[in-house]
Amino acid sequence: MQDTENAFVQLDGEPGWESFDAPALVGKTLRFVSGDQTGNRFRMRYFRDQNQNLVSRVWFGPVTEGPPDHAHGGSIAAVLDEVLGLAAWAAGHQIVVGNLNVSFRQLLPIKTVVQVSTRLVSVQGRKVLVQGEVSSLDGTIYAAGECLCIKMTPHIVKDKSQHG
Repeated sequence: MQDTENAFVQLDGEPGWESFDAPALVGKTLRFVSGDQTGNRFRMRYFRDQNQNLVSRVWFGPVTEGPPDHAHGGSIAAVLDEVLGLAAWAAGHQIVVGNLNVSFRQLLPIKTVVQVSTRLVSVQGRKVLVQGEVSSLDGTIYAAGECLCIKMTPHIVKDKSQHG
């Protein structure tokens, strides 16, 4: 859907999804994408699906434009960075992103609501692997991402809690 006024309507989740404030897991200072106060860049809502995977509905506003009438690849990568990282946090892992690989498949028209679906693939020691896709609500895949997250050490987590 490309109608700005109706963007909030399509940010609703599917039946069986639970609304979830994923950004609250990391604090207000880390809401680089979802903290947009103007609503001209992104509008987002987070959910847990029936399998408890993190899902986000995202509207790419006019300020995300790169190629004419389409979202800039960096804006798509920023969304994947936030959503995939928060998927690890939502699964109970306090992480930072170590590596993010993004494969762009189709141009994403601006003023469009998309879905970012995630799945936790593996946890090995301090490494947490999360994958996800940015797709239209009818299934067109715009981008896929794979995020290697690194669990923070207790020292870093303690320092964060004292400063943030």
